[in-house]
Amino acid sequence: MGRLKNQLISKLFTKFPFLVERWVKKAAPWKAQDIPWAPLTKPVKDCKIALATTAGVHLKSQKPFNMKDPNGDPTFREIPRDTPKGQFIITHDYYDHKDADKDINIVFPIDRLKELKERGEIADIAEINFGFMGHIDGGHIYTLINGTAQEVAEKLRAQGVDAVLLTPG
Repeated sequence: MGRLKNQLISKLFTKFPFLVERWVKKAAPWKAQDIPWAPLTKPVKDCKIALATTAGVHLKSQKPFNMKDPNGDPTFREIPRDTPKGQFIITHDYYDHKDADKDINIVFPIDRLKELKERGEIADIAEINFGFMGHIDGGHIYTLINGTAQEVAEKLRAQGVDAVLLTPG
């Protein structure tokens, strides 16, 4: 029942954007204590870039994100750079992703990054990129900030990533 409700809300928000505006005005804001990024120290053409998306993207072979938990799912999925096109799926009920289901590049622009690399506009693409589910609430916010994000940051550092392109759903 919860998933059906989420899908209905998503459709309503898509059809009636003023409902989103009303919901946002009532939502309690989240305030960060510091800036969670570092400045770029070299030209983009010399950078290794990773993708991270909160659109609920993962591989069909991976466990779907938990859509039953009203506070979301603070876990991540590793997405290899060379994943074949037909292997992506989106598990996320809080936005209308019918267009992204047809072209994953709308929310996970891996092919666009490959084009940038071919043209020499970036040096490389991370071997492993990351999918998250947006809509994280309650105690899962702390899990995401203090656990999941730290783990993914370490994985990005281990790959020698210079910058991360974050895409929403």
